[in-house]
Amino acid sequence: TGADLYGANLNGADLSNANLSGVNLYGVDLTDANLSYADLTDANLSGLDLTDANLSYADLTGANLNSANLTGADLSNANLSGVDLSNANLNSANLNGADLSNANLSGLDLTDANLSYANLYDAYLDFANLTGADLSNANLGDAILFGANLTGADLSNANLSGANLSFANLSNAQLYGVTWTGA
Repeated sequence: TGADLYGANLNGADLSNANLSGVNLYGVDLTDANLSYADLTDANLSGLDLTDANLSYADLTGANLNSANLTGADLSNANLSGVDLSNANLNSANLNGADLSNANLSGLDLTDANLSYANLYDAYLDFANLTGADLSNANLGDAILFGANLTGADLSNANLSGANLSFANLSNAQLYGVTWTGA
């Protein structure tokens, strides 16, 4: 729709199922907002505070979430394919079943995040902090995990085929059933 909502206060707003495709949300307060099932394709969400927001099942394809604060946000089953999340904060976020294929997650704080069953195929996770993250059953095939911190992460039954783990820290990580082919 291409609207510009600069500076709007949408704290706690119910925007579930909303069509916000292409909208510039820069400077908008979306803390605790309900954006479940929303269409946010190609939206500008860079630098936003989305702490504890509900973005479950939202379509964020092509959205810009660079430097966004998504601490505690629910992004379960969201489509984040090809999204730029570089320098965002996803500490304790729920990304269970999310599609993050081809996404840029470089330098992200994903401490204690739930990424179980997430699709991270060909995602960029270089220098990401995944300390204590749940990556069980996640697809990390061909992902770039160069210099990533996976200390204490649960990678049980994850697919790491073809992943680049150069200089990654896997100290105390749970690695039961991991597929390593070509990693």
